[in-house]
Amino acid sequence: MAAPQPISAAGAPLPPDWAAELRTVVAIAIPVVLSEIGWMMQGVVDTVMVGRLGPAAIGAVALGNAVCYTPSLFGVGLLLGLDTMVSQAYGRRDHDECHRWLAQGVYLAAIATPFIMLLLVAASIGFTHFGITAEVAAPAGQYLRLLLWGTLPLLLYSGTRRYLQGVGEVRVITVTYVIANLINWFGNWVLIYGKLGFPALGVRGSAISTVASRIFMALALLLFAWRYERMRGHPLFKHWAGPQLYRLRTLVRLGLPAAGQILMEVGGWSFATFGVGYLTPVSLATHQIVLNYASMTYMVPLGISSAAAVVVGHAVGAGDSARARRAGWFSIVLGASFMVLAAIVFLAIPIPLIALYTHDPRVMAVGPSLLAIAAAFQIFDGIQIVSTGSLRGLGETRIPMWANFVGYWLLGLPLGFYLCFGLHRGIYGMWIGLTLALVVIALALIVRWNRDSSRMARQSRVGLTPTV
Repeated sequence: MAAPQPISAAGAPLPPDWAAELRTVVAIAIPVVLSEIGWMMQGVVDTVMVGRLGPAAIGAVALGNAVCYTPSLFGVGLLLGLDTMVSQAYGRRDHDECHRWLAQGVYLAAIATPFIMLLLVAASIGFTHFGITAEVAAPAGQYLRLLLWGTLPLLLYSGTRRYLQGVGEVRVITVTYVIANLINWFGNWVLIYGKLGFPALGVRGSAISTVASRIFMALALLLFAWRYERMRGHPLFKHWAGPQLYRLRTLVRLGLPAAGQILMEVGGWSFATFGVGYLTPVSLATHQIVLNYASMTYMVPLGISSAAAVVVGHAVGAGDSARARRAGWFSIVLGASFMVLAAIVFLAIPIPLIALYTHDPRVMAVGPSLLAIAAAFQIFDGIQIVSTGSLRGLGETRIPMWANFVGYWLLGLPLGFYLCFGLHRGIYGMWIGLTLALVVIALALIVRWNRDSSRMARQSRVGLTPTV
């Protein structure tokens, strides 16, 4: 039962504390944004550190990370159901239930790991059969076959991270990623080039270093979760739950569509990049530069999305449907507002932004127009990802998956390829199609959020158990 709303001396309900709700969202979002950047930085560190070995080593590490990224992301997506279940249990102040969900997340990570590892082994063997030069294929296969041993630590870290976000402990996640990247950098220096008496392992040393940093990440968060709960009087491992089939099914029911949504989105942009590869090198280079900027701005609403899942889940668990609806809308507005600022920057200083990457006059001629298209979809990109998080807080993960499938694969990509190659609009046509996809997805998800949160609030007012 939600707490009664405070009444003023005049008898009118007091307005909600918007400042407090803003602080809550921002306090969760900032560490999550930094953590997402930290994960991206692991691959960047590996690529930079092997740079002195030459182009083949750079290509091998980049290829290995690219192939590892999608299956690993799918595994991480499977655990997103913990956002819903842990945050709602914490909102009810049911700490033992939070622990039980963490335990099931650990089991799900252990179940998913062998399948992901087998897929990565097959991919590493297949490098030589897909036209990749032996000079790159051989070290890329070695790199990936070592890197895949970090799959379980990565998934354990992800599950524990979702648990800590659900109970409102997020700063440690950022600290862990900072230390992990330092460990990775130092390990790269030692193992790639044979420092401090170690043998020089080249790209294999880079993979081993990354695996070590992921093991540290998993152990650090599990240790913090244990310490945090012991200090609060809720020992984490005192009544550690065994595998429970119905809970595992619940996590898969929530996590599988969330993982599918990630694959639809990432796959859509990857497929567009593949198509752009058939255009001129200038078009591909410009596409990659502008995509890098769009990916960077995306990190902020992505963090707000995770914060939205937590604060909405807390409110739902506490039975405060009005607060859940406010928190979701507030998060959506916050994410969209940031993306408006990003769009203004894209429009105001396109030449300096492109010049940070290259001064090639051909790229400089195309880049500003492409940045203008990216500016046009920024607000829709922010709305769609934060709406996804708000819906996840309610327990809805299927609609974002279907919205991304329709938006990208049935509408945006077909239009983009037709404009690009059929009407010969080139890179601009492809990005117009991607913009359409984001507009459709954003509108579908914000309408769904409004419908579901409004229905939940109405049910709460008439005394029914809210259902979504």
